[in-house]
Amino acid sequence: MKNKKHIVWYADLEKLDFSHPWIKKWWIEQVLIHGTMEDVSELDFEEIRTFLPTLNLPKEIKNLWDDYFSRYAPPTGVYHRVENNDF
Repeated sequence: MKNKKHIVWYADLEKLDFSHPWIKKWWIEQVLIHGTMEDVSELDFEEIRTFLPTLNLPKEIKNLWDDYFSRYAPPTGVYHRVENNDF
């Protein structure tokens, strides 16, 4: 994983096992809270959808993702890239 110290400066990301569900969930939370658009685009959106009900996110961020999945990402896993003019 390339340098992501702007997301979590306190963790040695090279030593984390991202296949572990708890680590994966923690990482998704950190990226959605502290990451850039580029960081978010590197996440697996199906994993975001799966973990979303249990993620510890600020209300505004959680609402944004709930809204995104209800509007732009039907359960089929086909994701629509939202452009600025979609709002």
